[in-house]
Amino acid sequence: MAAPQTRAAQAAPAQNSGASSLLREVFEVVVLAVILYFGISFAVQAVHVEGLSMYATLDDNDYLIANKIDYRLHSPQRGDIIILRPPSDNSKDFIKRVIALPGERLLIRDGVVYINGHKLDEPYLPEAWTTLNNPSPWSGPDGAVIPPNEYFVMGDNRNRSQDSRIFGPISRDRIDGRAWFRIWPLDHFGGIYDKVPTLETSTTAVG
Repeated sequence: MAAPQTRAAQAAPAQNSGASSLLREVFEVVVLAVILYFGISFAVQAVHVEGLSMYATLDDNDYLIANKIDYRLHSPQRGDIIILRPPSDNSKDFIKRVIALPGERLLIRDGVVYINGHKLDEPYLPEAWTTLNNPSPWSGPDGAVIPPNEYFVMGDNRNRSQDSRIFGPISRDRIDGRAWFRIWPLDHFGGIYDKVPTLETSTTAVG
């Protein structure tokens, strides 16, 4: 009669060992999930577009993925669509396009942008630009120079955008990421940089 008792006594440590192994596996999965969550949160950001300031490149209620790593490796570039916090409000996120870079001379005259005397061709503009198309001080005789570490940004839909024409250039520390690609709606899934600004090679005399 002693044999069954011995088998039962031997089974208990085995069960305890199995439970301990299961708990260890669950713990490892949870830790890995937490690491992945914070790693992904550090690298990317989901963005919900509200409004029409970036139409027709982006539409109201589009959803995007923004890359938060790019600008830890290099500076923003002209044409980048960025997620930023406007100078006077940390509670809001704006989405705009980088137009002029630090140290560049920007002139805006009658809805045309000139960078260091070169006209900027902007194929993404949805309509004639008639609102704030001569913003001061950027519309003066020679325009104005963008301060160091600051960027001039505008929405593609110039007639319906609150941007650097109103609140001025933004500092790099207020740029949170670069819009990467669109995930919604599905029929527009994919890249958002099919149209980009280009500088004409010859200088333009502006009277």
